[in-house]
Amino acid sequence: MSSHSIYKEKSLAHSIEHDLQVSVAKCYQCGKCSAGCPVNSEMDYPPSVVIRMLQTEDPILEEKLLRSYSIWMCVTCEMCYGRCPMEIDIPKVMDHLRELSLQEKKVNPKAKHIVQFHKAFLDSVKYTGRLSELGLIADYKMRTFALTQDVALAPKMIARGKLHFIPERIKNKLSMKNIFKKTINKKEKPE
Repeated sequence: MSSHSIYKEKSLAHSIEHDLQVSVAKCYQCGKCSAGCPVNSEMDYPPSVVIRMLQTEDPILEEKLLRSYSIWMCVTCEMCYGRCPMEIDIPKVMDHLRELSLQEKKVNPKAKHIVQFHKAFLDSVKYTGRLSELGLIADYKMRTFALTQDVALAPKMIARGKLHFIPERIKNKLSMKNIFKKTINKKEKPE
């Protein structure tokens, strides 16, 4: 096996194609994804640049991607996917990059609140089977120590019935815990 083919197999582009069945090589850099992205201006690398960085298979650029703020700013609205003439599922790619960034402990420091919100959201679903807004807010506030942020909104939300003190739960909580367990086990097992 040549050194070039070994290099390609270890690239993020290769793992994305293998794991997600998404080929970033199909992108011809028309820029429609970046032009339509609602959070493009907040990103360090717009979607078309993220795809180009993956196409190069350069380990230095891949490292920059995993440490970038862009992958955390993507709101998975699928505007880029809908506009892409090659139907490249960029939101799926961004999600994969976020997962790798977390696994390799390369999360951009500016994204710490996004990561904490994500963890609080998943914990709420894991333990009740549904989203408990009050539980989500409390968990997020405890993780970030942003205890007074948006505190003035709480009374209005409670008055409108948007925040419930007792979380709604599904009947079979064990099945929800099993879903999380299977997902975690799947990630830990090498293929």
